[in-house]
Amino acid sequence: MKKLSIIILAGLVLSSCGVYKKYQSQNEAPENLFGMQQLDSIDLTADNPAELSWREFFTDPLLQDLIDSALVRNGDIKSARISLEQAQAALRAAKLAYLPSLSLAPQGSLYGSVGQSGSVSGASYTYSIPLSLDWNIGISNSVTVNKRKANAVVLQAEASRDAMQANIISTVAQAYYQLLLLDEELRILVQTDSLWEESLETERALWENGKAYSTAVNQMESSSLSVKTQIIDVKRSIRSVENSLCKLLCITPQTIQRNAWMQYDFPERFGTGVPAQLLENRPDIKVADHQLEEAFYNTASAKAAFFPSFSLSGLLGWTNSGLTVTDPAGLLMKIAATLTQPIFQQGKLKAQLKIAQLSQEEKLDNYVQTVINAGNQVNEYLADCQTAKDKDDLYRRQLAVLHDAYTGTHELMNNGKASYIEVLTAQESLLSAQLNAAENIYNGSIAIINLYIALGGATK
Repeated sequence: MKKLSIIILAGLVLSSCGVYKKYQSQNEAPENLFGMQQLDSIDLTADNPAELSWREFFTDPLLQDLIDSALVRNGDIKSARISLEQAQAALRAAKLAYLPSLSLAPQGSLYGSVGQSGSVSGASYTYSIPLSLDWNIGISNSVTVNKRKANAVVLQAEASRDAMQANIISTVAQAYYQLLLLDEELRILVQTDSLWEESLETERALWENGKAYSTAVNQMESSSLSVKTQIIDVKRSIRSVENSLCKLLCITPQTIQRNAWMQYDFPERFGTGVPAQLLENRPDIKVADHQLEEAFYNTASAKAAFFPSFSLSGLLGWTNSGLTVTDPAGLLMKIAATLTQPIFQQGKLKAQLKIAQLSQEEKLDNYVQTVINAGNQVNEYLADCQTAKDKDDLYRRQLAVLHDAYTGTHELMNNGKASYIEVLTAQESLLSAQLNAAENIYNGSIAIINLYIALGGATK
């Protein structure tokens, strides 16, 4: 029977060792992840811009200060850090599970009789000072499984913190660039308002000299008033964006210091690196991978419940009467070993295993979808970058043509050779092109930021 028991125990141990293999991280990207056949101008051999730290990517000192402030003050970032610290604490506890637990529970009592006078007679003192030990030795290696699962949770928390940081940096940067765009739009509108006021005065002078109709003056004035209302709207938008940014920075409403609008030079080529780098850099893919890892070890834990558990317990101490050790035989010592093998658990163990396996399958599907979504995002933002660049070339040419048309038409109006409709058309076309060109530069900047984030940037 002794040999048979050893053989059975050895078989259980060997079988359980085969169950709990270490999780292998997902590291294969689908072929043509970025859909590059639609973006032939993209250089896949160039360095991945996501390898740059956010300070290297965003070189504007005022923007850097805003990002620094957001990373220190923002409540979501603080919550992500707390979650990471909680996961790290759980991991430390899981590592210590290899060790036995010790506890000391001293006890003492006093026995005697109380007389009528309140005095105690025949007092007897007894005490015991036991030191107990409990050590659960998992035959199925469940302690290691729990430690690895806790480590996967820590890695999830780290990736979630990185994702939150990237999101905060992106949001601050986009709000900053939106303020620059609104400042540029305000400058264009103020300049246009001044020019249109001159045109209005010219038209009034022509009307007073009988060379124009009053309807022309009214149309001119209506267009000028329209520009003034746009100026008010832009100022309100600036206030709104500043308030949103202040809320993100956890500060009271105030003016956000920023630099002047800068023309953006669109890069001829924008390298994205290879798809494998996307899997290594993007926090959401890391989170999905570590969620799958946690589910993998949850399944392992569910399987471990079918195997026996082995525990050791012991007690060491002494008990005696009085305040000194008078009887060496009062020494306490106890050692016990327990082997527990589940036999019938009302179907709970099988149900737990099935649930864990289904959860693992779900996490795998989620990981695959996360990778596909990431490749789709990169494709979208690359297309946005290319579109903004192509439109920028056209807007530059359009602005030059419309500026010449506006200047020539205005001169003709001064000489009474052009109607007010031609002047209004030229003015409004130039204003629209100026605003569209500025917005396109902004869209290109946002596309570059989005691409940087989509490739896993802003986590360093």
